[in-house]
Amino acid sequence: MNSFPVQIKLNADKYLYLKWNDDSESQIELSHLRRLCPCAICVSEQEPHNHDYIKIYSKDQLTIKSIKAAGNYAIAIDWADGHNTGFYDFDYLKKISCL
Repeated sequence: MNSFPVQIKLNADKYLYLKWNDDSESQIELSHLRRLCPCAICVSEQEPHNHDYIKIYSKDQLTIKSIKAAGNYAIAIDWADGHNTGFYDFDYLKKISCL
């Protein structure tokens, strides 16, 4: 059985908190979540840079306006700067999270 979140919320406007159906919990720092956006635009921006590249984000780029379900496998995040093309599937969220 695949993991899926049963609760998603912002924690101190700095972390995305997830409680999973297996009773585990995790959180992802918003800067980490944004840096690892899986959309084609963000992935193509990262490709020419090496792993030492650190992108600096504005407050709007790290502020989440809304989180919506994308089918039964992912969430779509609408960031305050207008970026909203990344679909974060649940397996990916579990992989990039920590707690």
